[in-house]
Amino acid sequence: MVNENGKKVCVTGGTGFLGSWMIKRLLEDGYAVNATVRLDPERKRDISYITNLPGAAERLQIFNADLDKPETFAPAIEGCGGVFHTAHPLDFAEKETEEVKLKRVTTALRGILQACADCKTVRRVVYTASISSAAFDPANSGGKLIDEDSWTDVDFIRSLKTFGGPYIVTKALAEKAAIDLAAELGLDLVSLIPTWITGPFICPNFPDSVYVSLALILGDEGHYQHLKESSLVHVDDVARAHIHLLEYPDAKGRYITAAAQFGIAELCDFLSLRYPEYKMPSPDSWKDVTAVKFSGLSTKKLEATGFKYEYGLEEMFDGAIKSCKEKGLIK
Repeated sequence: MVNENGKKVCVTGGTGFLGSWMIKRLLEDGYAVNATVRLDPERKRDISYITNLPGAAERLQIFNADLDKPETFAPAIEGCGGVFHTAHPLDFAEKETEEVKLKRVTTALRGILQACADCKTVRRVVYTASISSAAFDPANSGGKLIDEDSWTDVDFIRSLKTFGGPYIVTKALAEKAAIDLAAELGLDLVSLIPTWITGPFICPNFPDSVYVSLALILGDEGHYQHLKESSLVHVDDVARAHIHLLEYPDAKGRYITAAAQFGIAELCDFLSLRYPEYKMPSPDSWKDVTAVKFSGLSTKKLEATGFKYEYGLEEMFDGAIKSCKEKGLIK
């Protein structure tokens, strides 16, 4: 398997929305990929959507690994020049407590980063964080731009007792833990902080962030709060940004990734013009909704490295709707 110039990399969480798309993009870019997958004991789970990708037969290896058993990640990391850590238990339904979730995530983080330090070949780890680890701080109100120095106030989030609160707290604390652990182990780690990711997808399930982006089309009023003042980024731009940060020699710290920022009325106008076949809700349906604010973001740091976004709202929604139609998820 190819391993020249660090062209062999590991992707954790390879069956997820972003992980599977990253594998696709890495194979297209000529990388050899070790992907970690949580396989069911009978191995009946269909992962052909990644194993059948162009280049997969020659340059993709699948490794069974479990966040609850961090030592299982070591074989996949061995011999890799870079590691993309995208795996994170996504539990918006909050079946687990914040404490249990955080323990799982940080225990897995320590095991994965320890394996990166032990194998001696990993030059850099690119950690997939979330805008939820930076965007929620009452001190940022009043029009202050959210940038890479911004951190979510986890005590403020806990006090709100809001839906998805434990997920937000876990993502914020996990990113801090990743940065601290990497420093402790002498690892070069950068974190990428995307907003809501949307666009086409090859995984069989309906990705949560794509579902949220389509809330106006789906008529799901529960998610209008996430679109009232929001931002989206195309999945391929996020995958490309990960690879760019692995390859960019001077990458350091955190990088916000946000391509399109908008208000819900603006998004509604865009969707009704581009997709007249879908009936848009009236502005009355969101007038009393309190925004979960994902706008007012600075993306200058990433762009200063030479990274350029390739996709706008048109490509994001064209890709998302096409994938949903192909999988029978929307009409």
